[in-house]
Amino acid sequence: MSAREEILGRIRAALPAGRDAVRQAEYAEIDRQYQAAPVLPLEEKIALFRERLEDYNAEVHRCAPAGVAATVAQVLRARGKSGLLIAEGTPGGWLPDGFSFTKDDGQAYKELDRSEGVLTGCAAAIALTGTIVVRHGSEQGRRALSLVPDYHLCVVPLELLVETVPEGLRRMAAMLPAPLTTISGPSATADIEMIRVKGVHGPRTLEVILVG
Repeated sequence: MSAREEILGRIRAALPAGRDAVRQAEYAEIDRQYQAAPVLPLEEKIALFRERLEDYNAEVHRCAPAGVAATVAQVLRARGKSGLLIAEGTPGGWLPDGFSFTKDDGQAYKELDRSEGVLTGCAAAIALTGTIVVRHGSEQGRRALSLVPDYHLCVVPLELLVETVPEGLRRMAAMLPAPLTTISGPSATADIEMIRVKGVHGPRTLEVILVG
């Protein structure tokens, strides 16, 4: 018997008789009438997602599928950026002329940190929480690519947008075992004395292009 099994055995022996049955009954009585299916029309769902993103201090743009490159160029010019890092599988149609787009080939973290930022797509998005889901691999890059640079420009095709968290979780379950990162606005924390600090766990600036 391992130490773990011995400790758990002692805990079980100390619990009142029938406690497991009581716990299962209590669990079955939990109210689960939370929203699990979409109810909003498409434009209201998009408006909710945009509202959540802007509430998190993310900047949001919208364009047609054919206008992604032009919108990326507009955003970069407004930011005074000459180019961004991209993942190996970033669609070429997203990349405007006149800017430098460097594919991440395993650059050191210091190089990622010194970059002007990163352009990625996403694997899903959740309107209710303003959350973007990035699936790490050749298409959207490794985890460090969306966490280390200080600026993240993310393209979100609206066909990937769901309304509720349960819908999003089902989408995410279908992506496993690929590593996933969920992003709800720019990185920020108020853990220390309730002082809000940006950029501790990821980019300080998140900009989103809604496509569709």
